[in-house]
Amino acid sequence: MWFRAMWYVTSQKNGASALGLQGVLGLGSYETAWTWLHKLRRAMVRPDRDRLSGWIEVDETFIGGLAEGAIAGRQKTNKALVVIAVQADGPAIGRVRMRMIADASAGSLHPFVIECIEPGSTLHTDGWAGYAGLETKGFEREVTVTRGRRKESSKLLPRVHRVASLLKRWLLGTHQGAVAPPQLPYYLDEFTFRFNRRTSKSRGKLFFRLMQQAVNTPPATYDAMTKTRPQPQHVGAS
Repeated sequence: MWFRAMWYVTSQKNGASALGLQGVLGLGSYETAWTWLHKLRRAMVRPDRDRLSGWIEVDETFIGGLAEGAIAGRQKTNKALVVIAVQADGPAIGRVRMRMIADASAGSLHPFVIECIEPGSTLHTDGWAGYAGLETKGFEREVTVTRGRRKESSKLLPRVHRVASLLKRWLLGTHQGAVAPPQLPYYLDEFTFRFNRRTSKSRGKLFFRLMQQAVNTPPATYDAMTKTRPQPQHVGAS
């Protein structure tokens, strides 16, 4: 049955919901289907994956709307903040990395950049102070000031905004927006796994890759997966 679950997950272009998996496999409960999907999502990231390199756009986005009374920008909200790095492939989009972070401080942004992007790469960011100092850690940096130009931000940092839009659309479409912040990192891993293999013409290769990684992924209990996943302590990609 695990093979059926794996095939179903990799054969669905836009991913699979727990409800859909429950129906396909005839599982007795939604919780069982949800647990199976999370076990597979845990296998979608290899600890030794390559870091992004070259020209990289980096920015953050909120998953969900602003809290009541909050204003647009990097204000504290009751939603999740996600930092996204997008590798340029000429004018197109290459590979991506993303992570849920506590805030947009240098203490949250710098570790993500260091763990996910090769030194010597050029980072294209806005003028936010949280990115200051990365030049001293082996990165080139090009800054585009977006303050006061919010309506133009999608044109100033087009790749990362495109990926953020696709991520939100995927969460709202496949998962109906029903993703709690403690489990969001697992969904970010799945989106990254699928997005970075979007040009693959063989669903069988996706199945094989996921099966290969699942064999090397240690088991986890339902209780462990319903808690907030700890941040990686190593260079991590799918």
